[in-house]
Amino acid sequence: MDLAAMNGRSVEHGTGYSVEQYALVSADNLEREMAAGTRTKSISAGNSRERHTPIADTSSSRMSAGIWLALITVYIIWGSTYLAIRIGLEGFPPFLMAGIRFVLAGGLMFAFLRLRGEPNPTRKQWGAGALVGILLLVGGNGMVTFAEQWVASGLAALAIATVPIFAALFAGLWGKWPSGREWIGLGIGFVGVVLLNFEGDMRANPLAALALLFATASWALGSVWSRYLPMPKGMMGSATEMLAAGAALLVLGFSTGEQITAVPGPRPLFALIYLVIFGSIIAFTAYTYLLQKVRPSIATSYAYVNPVVAVGLGVGLANEHVGWIGLIAMPVILIGVAIVVLSRSKA
Repeated sequence: MDLAAMNGRSVEHGTGYSVEQYALVSADNLEREMAAGTRTKSISAGNSRERHTPIADTSSSRMSAGIWLALITVYIIWGSTYLAIRIGLEGFPPFLMAGIRFVLAGGLMFAFLRLRGEPNPTRKQWGAGALVGILLLVGGNGMVTFAEQWVASGLAALAIATVPIFAALFAGLWGKWPSGREWIGLGIGFVGVVLLNFEGDMRANPLAALALLFATASWALGSVWSRYLPMPKGMMGSATEMLAAGAALLVLGFSTGEQITAVPGPRPLFALIYLVIFGSIIAFTAYTYLLQKVRPSIATSYAYVNPVVAVGLGVGLANEHVGWIGLIAMPVILIGVAIVVLSRSKA
């Protein structure tokens, strides 16, 4: 995810939000409520209080070009944001870099939408956007950025790949507990997480491992909860989340003593620009679009692809090393995620 990056319901990804940050995320059987149950309830009750709208049919023969484009965008860009974060840390402290990223991205998007005539979100929508943004982009992407000070970008992406597993558990908060098959997937996925924590970087930096665990849980909770909140519509949801989260990250950075003591070099500056434009504005918006148009199991399928992209880029471009334990953990985690996501999509 990029957890940054991954929609407003983002982060990068890296994060990494609405963004990136390998992102989080599925509301278990919510898709059945929205695609079938809510339709019947509204007909029988007449004056139904159900607020959700049916999710689009996401069978491969009916998925629109827009949905496919959004999926490819999230797959590739959020996979690359983990390396961009690692490069950005060469010139920026973690929380200030994430804060600058989301304030710039959210501010640009908000100004564009207001100039285009989009209405200002209501107080309730600002509150909902701030809550989801903090979960996705402070707890999610911010912690990924913090952890990448010590952990290879590929390993960070692999840890965030467990978002659908955590999302299946968080769905229980709304009474939608995992099925028997999903519990099997959860068990396999957690075995992979345990293996991953024996990888050299993780074992040497327990604080980074805890930060990634927290990031995964926070992104998953934000992604699931966002579907029940009065979020601003469309891109405005992304803008409110990023603005609120960016401000919170700046406060967090300054309160923990972070400083930018020199002008960053070209590499970290370019990485920051890439994260703002591609990781946040483009990919986070694509993720928000997917959460509105397809079932969560489809929207979170980036969890299969992002680690592969991140590991490949990290090894190929940044000389990162992934040990044999990490290479074993990767297929174990992805098998667990596949069982959870496919079980939910068939339910």
